[in-house]
Amino acid sequence: MSANSLLDRLDGIEARFEEVSTLITDPSVIADMKRYVRLTKEYKDLEKLTGATRRYRTLLANADEARMVLEQEQDEELRAMAKEELDESQTELPKLEEEIKLLLIPADPEDAKNAILEIRGGTGGDEAAIFAGDLAKMYMKYCESKGWNVAVTSASEGAAGGFKEIVMAVSGDNVYGTLKYESGVHRVQRVPATETQGRVHTSAATVAVLPEAEAFDVEINEGEIKWDTFRSGGAGGQNVNKVESGVRLRYMWRNPNTGVSEEILIECTETRDQPKNKERALSRLRTFIYDKEHQKYLDDIASRRKTMVSTGDRSAKIRTYNYPQGRITDHRINYTIYNLQAFVDGDIQDCIDHLIIAENAEKLKASEL
Repeated sequence: MSANSLLDRLDGIEARFEEVSTLITDPSVIADMKRYVRLTKEYKDLEKLTGATRRYRTLLANADEARMVLEQEQDEELRAMAKEELDESQTELPKLEEEIKLLLIPADPEDAKNAILEIRGGTGGDEAAIFAGDLAKMYMKYCESKGWNVAVTSASEGAAGGFKEIVMAVSGDNVYGTLKYESGVHRVQRVPATETQGRVHTSAATVAVLPEAEAFDVEINEGEIKWDTFRSGGAGGQNVNKVESGVRLRYMWRNPNTGVSEEILIECTETRDQPKNKERALSRLRTFIYDKEHQKYLDDIASRRKTMVSTGDRSAKIRTYNYPQGRITDHRINYTIYNLQAFVDGDIQDCIDHLIIAENAEKLKASEL
C-alpha cells in the first residue's frame, strides 16, 4: 500500500479523535453508561491510531525534506546529515505502516474484558483430573506474571488430585483478548502417577475462556431469581459448619437463538461472606447468558476464518503436552518447542504471541490492507 493510499484511509481519524475527546467529558454522555463505555473504548483505540498517524506524517515530511537537501545542497556535512535522516525514515516507515494497518482493523470489542476461565477434565479418568489441575496451576502462574487477579469461583476436586472442574474469574488489562487463544481441548501424553506398568497414556482436558459480562451487557430480571443458601463444605473451621454462606441461584431464561426456555443453576461457595457469594453468582449468571446469546456472533467469526487461531471452538484439539519428549505442540500454527517444564510453570507468552501474529496476518489478508 502506497503512502498516499494509506493517508487516504487515515483521513478523518484525528477529527474523530477530537470529537470523541470532547464527548467523553459531556455530562449527558457520562450519565449514559452504555454510551460512555463505548466511547471510552473508542477513545483509547483512536488515541493509539492518532499517535501512530502523527508519527507517520512526521517521518514522511522528514524524508521529503532530506531528499530536497540531497537534490539542492552542495555542503557535504549537510548532505551527510540529510542522508542519515533519509535512511532512518526509510527504515522506520515500513514498520510504522504495518503498525497502522493493524490498528485500522476493527478490534474485537470483547478483547478488553475480564474473563471467566473454565477447565474440565476430559477423557482419561483420574489422570485427566490431575492434568486439569496442572493446567489450572499453569494459568494461575501466567496470570500472576501478568499482574492479573485470579479468583476461584467454583471447583470440584478429582479423587486422585487435580480437578474434575475448576472455574476462575480473571481480571486485569486485556485479559480476554490474551486468554481467548487457550479455548479448546488440551491433550497430555505421559506416564500417569496411577500407572504401575510405566506405560504412556493420553488424556485430555477442555479449556473454555469466556468474556465476563458487565451488568449492562445482559438484561436479567433479578426479581425472578430464586435464591437458596446452604453451609459450605470443605476446610474453613467453625464458620463453615455454622454459617450458611454458600448460595445457589435458579433462573429461567429463554434462549433468543433457539426460543427454548431453560433453568440455569449456579452455586457459589468461594467466600465466607454470603453477599459476596451472591454478587459472584450473579456475575457468573450474566457471563453464562452473555456467552449463549453471543454464540451466533462467535460462529459467524469462525465461519469467516480459514484458521482456528481464536474461534472459541471448545471441541478443537489445540495443543499437545508430550512429557516423554519434553515437547509442546500447538496444532493450529504448527508451533513446537521443547521447554515443557517452563511452559507448564506459566511461561506461555511466546506461544500466545505466535498465535496473535498468525491471527493478525489472517486479519490483514481478509481486510486487504
